[in-house]
Parts: sequence; structure tokens; C-alpha cells
Amino acid sequence: MFNRLVVFCLILPHLYNGHCFGETVATVTSQQEEVCSKSVVNSCDDCIKSGPFCVWCKQLDFTKPGEQEAVRCDTKAQLTGRGCTEGEIISPQNDQTIDKGESLSESFNNQEPIQLSPQKISLRLRSGSPNTFKVSFKRVEGYPVDLYYLMDLSYSMKDDLENVKELGKDLFAALKKITEHAQIGFGAFVDKTVLPYTNTNKEKLLKPCDENDQQCQAAFGYRHVLSMTPKEDDFKNKVTEQFISGNLDSPEGSLDAMMQAAICGDKIGWRNSSTRLIVLTTDAGFHMAGDGKLAGILEPNDEHCHMDNNLYTNSAEMDYPSVGQLAVQLEKNNIQPIFAVTKNVEDVYKELSQMIPKSEVGVLSTDSKNVVKLIESAYNRLSSKVTLTHDNLPDNVQVIYTPKCKHPGPSGETEGVCENVQVGQEISFDVTVTAYSCMKDKSFTIRPQGIKDTLTVTISTNCECQCSDPGPSGHTHCRGKGNVSCGICSCREGSIGQFCECDVGGKDEPALRASCQRHNGTECEGRGDCVCGRCECHTTEGGNSYYGDFCECDDEHCEKFQNKLCGGNGNCKCGKCECFKSHEGSACQCGVSEEGCRTPNNTVCYGRGTCKCNRCECKEGYQQPRCQTCLGCTDPCQTKLNCIECLGFESGPFKKNCSEACVSIHHVMVDQSTIQSKKCHQKDSEGCWINFNLDQLVGEDNYKAEILKQRDCPAPPSIAAIISGSIASVALIGILLLMLIKLVIYTKDLKEFKKFEIEKKNSKWTDGVSPMFLSATTTIENPTFTGE
Repeated sequence: MFNRLVVFCLILPHLYNGHCFGETVATVTSQQEEVCSKSVVNSCDDCIKSGPFCVWCKQLDFTKPGEQEAVRCDTKAQLTGRGCTEGEIISPQNDQTIDKGESLSESFNNQEPIQLSPQKISLRLRSGSPNTFKVSFKRVEGYPVDLYYLMDLSYSMKDDLENVKELGKDLFAALKKITEHAQIGFGAFVDKTVLPYTNTNKEKLLKPCDENDQQCQAAFGYRHVLSMTPKEDDFKNKVTEQFISGNLDSPEGSLDAMMQAAICGDKIGWRNSSTRLIVLTTDAGFHMAGDGKLAGILEPNDEHCHMDNNLYTNSAEMDYPSVGQLAVQLEKNNIQPIFAVTKNVEDVYKELSQMIPKSEVGVLSTDSKNVVKLIESAYNRLSSKVTLTHDNLPDNVQVIYTPKCKHPGPSGETEGVCENVQVGQEISFDVTVTAYSCMKDKSFTIRPQGIKDTLTVTISTNCECQCSDPGPSGHTHCRGKGNVSCGICSCREGSIGQFCECDVGGKDEPALRASCQRHNGTECEGRGDCVCGRCECHTTEGGNSYYGDFCECDDEHCEKFQNKLCGGNGNCKCGKCECFKSHEGSACQCGVSEEGCRTPNNTVCYGRGTCKCNRCECKEGYQQPRCQTCLGCTDPCQTKLNCIECLGFESGPFKKNCSEACVSIHHVMVDQSTIQSKKCHQKDSEGCWINFNLDQLVGEDNYKAEILKQRDCPAPPSIAAIISGSIASVALIGILLLMLIKLVIYTKDLKEFKKFEIEKKNSKWTDGVSPMFLSATTTIENPTFTGE
């Protein structure tokens, strides 16, 4: 059972997203059962693509008349058993060619050493069939080492800098133990020279250290100090010229510095053939991608070199790199970092080391005096561990590494590991490659981490049959009307059929084939051959025949119960069970009985469902187990109101045709109701309240109703009260209106009077006589007076 599962995973990798095989494939033995899992096979090519154990028989007359050509596709054992000779079986095999396989170098002699073999290999694979080849590796004695010492020069590292200035001799001595071809470089970093990382006051930028410290250099992000050199004095002189600097926050720009040191290879001086090391010494954590937003720096790191006069020029314009970006560039440039950090940040850098391949973490003493010993032990751990991995793996290709060494690590799909590998010791890996889809000339690279040597693997697949068919003239096997292609006939235009035996005549070939298609466009449902516009059905696996106009029927694929077709209680007819009289159900799994569907009133499901398998299948809305209640139905008090009104009181919408519209209700008029199941209190069309009770009888719409004889109708209105009330209301409104008008007039007069009083109070009176004023003079004359 285990072996069968393994083969199924190999055949259908897409069902497992490429994750089912890992260790399973590694445990497959030569004794596993070969299975050909095929679906629709119309040609030799379809067969070969179906699975790694599928082979094709091209032998003529292998198929019987009416038998589908798909029987030519099966495992080799099955086809041989059916009479196919060995020479007529087509089964593409895996093939590998070593295009470049130079032998491993013994030692370094100032030439390009070879530590990995072979260097190029071409694979021609059968889809789904694994192929294994051997890859050898040997550490070359005296292989060059390039070490770049990258130091944190923030103010907290002041004491460490003084010790580093004196370690040149010891550092070179340690490297000479490893190789005669050692070089060393030096770089320094602090942080971005912008707020909030560094004080941007002009004086503080020039001297960010303590005021009492006279030897302090200006703030900077990353500075390359010394390119790779084999001279101890150069290292000592350059490091001696360095002074401490400073910044504000605790994390430093370590990742910025490492990124530039990794990608600016021409400025750092990395050699093509060397073990490349970056030794990062610091006592603080690091900023990473996203932290630049605090300073308004939004542009992501572009992973390019930006060095001018040995300074990182884009420090204030570009964000810190992410850990992923840095890991990619370190791996791409074969650089192995050693994090020499103080105890307080050891855990932080150990987590960082887990995300960067081929890296180590060592703990510095408080004054960095142990840095040389730390570098030496970290290098030994890095160089003695060989990790073989790959890049640019094509889709649907799986690679499994099996290490062959004294101290192997776990084998896996992403890498193979050998521990404690000594200089000059040759080890090897078995690399198993499996392609799960058809492809041509797809390549990927296998390489040891931290080593320049690579192996290029080119994959092509065998997805087409190479058949030695007869010439283009008509073949007798095809009635002279077609050619043989891998054992089957390829008919000329105007002829169709398994052996080109059918002449199309007046109809075109698509029309004839369309007459063999039902709904899904598949000819004869894939169970027969379309011969002259009619389906000739194949035999089933059980030896019977498919039947029907489109071969849509067979008597072997009905529902099973207790692993028996139709439960052993019926016959399978065209995919459906026809049960014996004693049984029922989709698989004839139930004995015929209504005992479980009987209700207390001796009905079956209250007439609102059917009894199947001794269980009620209720009509929509009604609830099991006996279909007694309907939770989703409309309230019958409302739906039956019009019938109740016309039956009980001869009124309402159904008054004229009450007997026809309300045949489903059996009613009685009562003074007091005895039915308790459904009590109703509804208002009829005349505004009266009707009280009636309903009891649902057997059936879906059948009720018994008890209607109370007395309706609750509202009393008619009093005409006198309405008239008197209206008159009183009009009188009251008139009085109120007059009072309102009077109030408005009074308010206006009161306002005018107050205004008059104010003007009177403010007026000034005088007793003087206006000079323009002349008093009146009265003159009396007697017309009869003569003066005498």
C-alpha cells in the first residue's frame, strides 16, 4: 500500500503542490509496484505523458475491432501479458550526458582551482521518472581567503578601536595558518547622518563625540578605508588613522555597510577565486528596511553600488536594505559573514544568522581582545560545513540531495549538507532530479554555498514518441486510406474510423463526429469509437459492454451499499439502481416500510411528505420527523381570514363564490371553541374582530375551523355629538382668533404709548420769545363816528 501511494504522488505532483515527494521518493525501492494511471489517451504521446510507468504498444492488430486504442497504453508487464512483443513497446528512458567534467584540483597553484565536478550536465528525462547523478566536492588546500574587517565606529566602540589598531599582526598570523594567499581589507560604519539617527547640528556633525574627546571624526554612514591587501603594514597604518565617531540612537547602519561591501566588489578588491569573509564587529543592533521612514526616507534600497571617494553617497536618500535583500546579495557574491558582537546583542545576531546562509556569530569580549580567536574558530566552522544547494529551479522540477560523507546532514529538497569536511577530503552528493511536466532546455545551477564553483544542469524531457513508421503511402492496415503512426491509423481526408474503414461521403467529417457527441462534446462519452456517425461502444472493465446511443450507460457503476452494488437488493441499469420490491433507496439500502413515518392519527407523514427508507421526506417548509409543522409557511390566520369571513358571516371578498374558494376548510359556528392548536384573532373587511381556531388536517392545505358566532364590531358614531362638537370647535376657534387679534392690537398700542412717553420725557421747553414772533393787534373803528 505504501509503494502504491508513492507512485501515485509521482504521477500526479500537481495535486500535492510539489510537496508530497520529499522523503517519500528517497525511500522508493526497486520493488515498488508499477502503475499506469491514465485518463484520456488518444495517442502514444498522450500515453507517455500520463505517468513514468506508462508505455505504448505499437504492434499492429494489437486492438480488437471496436476496442479503444487506449488499451495500447499500460505498464510494460500488462502489455506483455496481453501479447505485445518486447520490440513493439515504446518506453522512453532517462539519459544523462556530462558536457564538462574536469577533475578536482589537489591544491591552489595561482590558477583557477576546481572544487566541484562535474561542471555541466545535460539530462533528458522521462516525465515523472527520477534520475540520479553524482556530484563530487573537495576543499582545495591553500585556497585564498579575502577578509574584510567591517567595524562599528560609534562612540561606544572607543575602547575596541584601540585594540583593533594593534591586532593586525595577530590577524595576519591566523590567516597564514589557513593559506599563504590571504588578503585583508577594512571598512567602518556608524549610521545615516540625518535625524533622528544623528544630531544634524552643524557642530555636532563635525564632532559628534563627547566634548572632552579631541580625536573624533565627523559623522558618516559607511566608509571604505582599505581595499584588499596582503600587506600587514598597510592594514596597521590605515586602521591607526581611524578615530571614533558618534550618533544618537542605539541601532547602527550595519546592513547599509554590509550591502555596499558586498556589491562594490571592484572597490573592495574581492578576488574571483577566494573564500570571501566579512567580519562585522559591533556592540549594538541594526536598522533594517522600513526604519528609514522615521527620517522621511521612502525610497527602497536598490541593491546597487553608490560609492564616491570611498563614502556611501546615498545614505541619506535610500532606505536600509531588508534582511532578505542582504542575504540574496551575500549569497550571490559568495560572501560569508562572521558577526563578532558583544554579549548584549548575541541573540539578535543569532536570529539574523539563521536568515543568512553560511554565517556565524561569535561573542566579543568587552574590549575586543578575543576577536582574532573568534574569527579563526568561526572560519573553521564555516569552511568545514559544505552545503550544496541550487538556484533558478524551473517550475515542476524537484531536486533531492543525498550526502555521501562521514558526517552527513539530513537530505532534503532544498539542500544537502556534510559536516566536518577537512581540507583535501573528497565528498560527494547523490542528486536526484525529477521533472513533472514537459520542457525543453531548461537550466538551473547547483553550487556549494560560499564557493564560486557551480554545476549547470540542463533539462529536456521525453514527451514525444519516436516511432519507426512505414512510409507515407497507404498502409494495408488502414485499408489503404491512411498511414500508420505508432501502431494506429492516421486517416486521409474523406475517411474516418479505427482502420479508416468509413467513407465520409456527402457529409463532412465534423458533422459525422458531431452526431456521436451528446452534451459535453466528447465523442461517445469517451467509452466508444465514432464509426460512420454512430457510436461503437467499448467493453467495460468487468467484461460487459457500454450501451446507449452515446455509450453513456453501463451496468457496473451504480451506488454501492456495504460494498455491494445496489446493496445486493436490486439491479444496476444505466448507472441507477432498480430495486427489488422489498427494498428502496438510491442504493436499495432500505427495506420497504412505513412504520417510522406513521403519525398518531395513523397517516403517513400527515399527508405532507413521502416515506422513503422508513423516514419522512417532507415537502418544502415542513419539518421532520413527521412533517407536522411548517416553520417557513405563511401564518394560516391571515391566509384563511377571507374564507372564515365568508363561511361564518357571509361577507368579505369571497362572499359570492365562497363554496368554491374555500373547499379546503371544514367549519362550524360555536359559542366556545374546543380547538387549542391555532388560535386566531383577525379584523375582517367590515372592521370587526373575528375569533376563530384552526386545526390542520391530513394534507398540505386542509383545515378544520371553529368560528365564534359573535364578532366584536365597533359602535357606530353619534351624529349629535359630532355636530355639537363641530359647532363648539368653530366657536372656540373664533373666540381664540378674536382674542389673538385683540392681543396684537393691544401690544402695538402699548408699544406706541411707551415710545411717546420716552419722547416726552426727553423734550426741553423754554419761556423765551422768538424775535420773529409778533403779538396780535386788534383795531376797532366805528363807521358812523365823525370825530366830532
